[in-house]
Amino acid sequence: MNVSFEKSINTTIEWLTPPDLVKKLGDFDLDPCTPVNPPFVHAKTNFNINDDGLQKQWFGRVYMNPPYGKGMEKWMEKLKIHGNGIALIFARTETKCFFNHIWNDAHAVLFVKGRIKFYNTDGEQKGTPGAPSILIAYGKENADLLEQAHIEGKFIRLK
Repeated sequence: MNVSFEKSINTTIEWLTPPDLVKKLGDFDLDPCTPVNPPFVHAKTNFNINDDGLQKQWFGRVYMNPPYGKGMEKWMEKLKIHGNGIALIFARTETKCFFNHIWNDAHAVLFVKGRIKFYNTDGEQKGTPGAPSILIAYGKENADLLEQAHIEGKFIRLK
């Protein structure tokens, strides 16, 4: 039996969201997962690894592209509890994280058509990851904004 798994050549936990994509979602008050020396920012206030965004108090409308890999579920849980924001993660809908924090708690999801071309911390596009992406909205207003964002894909309202 021949089994093939898609894997990105540039494996890293820092996949920076294209600024144009985030601008379509509106203005954000906080990004708790910003790189230490970001080439661009997505929110008025930005926490990096040195700030330990998981331990900080979140406020306002949050945009979050959490660190990929182990520990991502903690970030999704915190956004779920905060209840006001949009997250971008891999569309791995069968995972424990999806069942614990998204399917029954998010207000809407948008499965992004195609693969997003992410950026590296130098501000250069680095290509596409080895999995499709999904935007997840917590809060009715964020669901409405996600639906109206004109991002190609399949929008599904969950609440």
